[in-house]
Amino acid sequence: MKINTIKNRLLAWGKTTLFFAGLAFATSCEDALQEDVISQIGTQYLNTPKGIDDAVNAAYSTMRVWYGTERGNNFTEFGTDIYTNGADGSWKFMNTYTNQFDSQNGHVRELWDELYRGINTCNAVIERAPNVTGMDATTRAQRIAEAKFIRAHHYFLMVQLFGPVELRITETIIPTNEVSRTPESEIYTSIIQDLNDAIPNLEDRKASNQYGRATKYAAEHLLGRVHITKATSSSGAGDDYSKAEVLLKDVIQNSGLRLLDDFGDVHAFGNEINDEIIWSVQYTRSPLTNGGGNNAHVFFLMEYDTQPGMQRDTENGRPFKRYRPTVYALETVFQNRENDSRYKKSFKDTYLSNRPGTYNTTFDTSKPSLTFATGDTTMFLPGFEMSAAERALRPYQVLVPSMYDEKLFPALTKHLDPGRVDRTQFEGGRNYLAMRLADTYLLLAEAQFRQGKLAEATESINAVRRRAAWPGKEAQMEITPDQFTFEFLMEERARELTGEQTRWLDLKRWGNLVERVKQYNPQAAPNIQDFHTLRPIPQNQIDRAAGNESGFPQNPGY
Repeated sequence: MKINTIKNRLLAWGKTTLFFAGLAFATSCEDALQEDVISQIGTQYLNTPKGIDDAVNAAYSTMRVWYGTERGNNFTEFGTDIYTNGADGSWKFMNTYTNQFDSQNGHVRELWDELYRGINTCNAVIERAPNVTGMDATTRAQRIAEAKFIRAHHYFLMVQLFGPVELRITETIIPTNEVSRTPESEIYTSIIQDLNDAIPNLEDRKASNQYGRATKYAAEHLLGRVHITKATSSSGAGDDYSKAEVLLKDVIQNSGLRLLDDFGDVHAFGNEINDEIIWSVQYTRSPLTNGGGNNAHVFFLMEYDTQPGMQRDTENGRPFKRYRPTVYALETVFQNRENDSRYKKSFKDTYLSNRPGTYNTTFDTSKPSLTFATGDTTMFLPGFEMSAAERALRPYQVLVPSMYDEKLFPALTKHLDPGRVDRTQFEGGRNYLAMRLADTYLLLAEAQFRQGKLAEATESINAVRRRAAWPGKEAQMEITPDQFTFEFLMEERARELTGEQTRWLDLKRWGNLVERVKQYNPQAAPNIQDFHTLRPIPQNQIDRAAGNESGFPQNPGY
């Protein structure tokens, strides 16, 4: 079974060209994404059943501008209460909120343009598919529903990041500079309408044999998040939380999904297709058609490869040292390690020698030198201040919290990709786990808490906490309704979802981004201001609008 894809580059305010890239799902035991390249196809191709199929899959490919990229991670992990900058990279200003973060930002421009490319492709599918002859009615309805899911996803992301943007729900064939910023309320109305339209015509996960397509439950999960986010926006309605609760309960109760027994298995390499994943963005191992690849594997790692007894390898990853956990994340969020397994199963604490020999020690001066054979422990991160006397007894270096710096810190293991062809490869091939059931439970707990349903909210959050417990510690992990505070919920989302491109959006939704960054992120605290709850509109968008900034105003502060 193959599903070819087409990537439509005829977009609003863009160049009048078409580029077609084929993405295909190839089956073995499970479906996995592969790509073929198709070029020199005119716009009439979209008026065929095959063209509609390919266009929908091309729209899916625009998800890759966000998920698993440095771009997507910079927008969501940097500048929060749980991640700050490491030693390397030219994007530190996105953590520190300096005036370098402006309308000329390349990430902003690339994200804006690619999301609108995807939106325009969806618009073409939605408009053209009803008139395509020779297309099975069920397939037609499903493809239109998928296009509405993708369009809603993209607009939801944009309205959270930029506020009012141009809402365009008809296909743009000839570029135009007649654009304006649509009120947020109208954008949310369109997003909700798209998802409500899509849900009845999307496949049930249990019936789908094409992994990676949006399902009914992916749309319900997304719509639940939309309502929870809308509730705290200027467009909030009194029934947003109750609507979210119904949707999220349906995902939990009827999707056939379940929380995996072991938190560590959720992100285990090779287990990307599992019973907790609602929807994931597909990547491949083909260097020809994987685009930039899933690059999340490089950003959260410390500089292990220059330390005694170590060299870079595919198992430990290529350490870019971009994102470093804050003291708050390590010492408060992940404080309970006796009962909660998520610190141990999220961060790497032991390194084994892949470069044997005798070396002088570097950071751990409790002993002058050490000798390692292949496979010996070279470094251990206990997570607490082990005394120098105790460290001196260990035949390896011990990295304690007081020694953490921008190069040496606990490395997140969720995204490691030892399947890369060599230790330098940047373009990873793991699927990006964009929606999973633990997040559904936590969103449900949030919706219930906001409605004053403390008993129900407590049971929702306890489902996640029991799964996170060390064996035999389940009872100790449960909380009671009187222990359920919003601060606890914020920390629970950090414990479960750290490094999964949610945190900045969470803080924005809760209205406490500036407050918590000032409190917990010392690098960002001096510069962050209230206007940073929106990102800058890219300058090239303003320049190509009729009237420039008078026609398409910049966000305040930029």
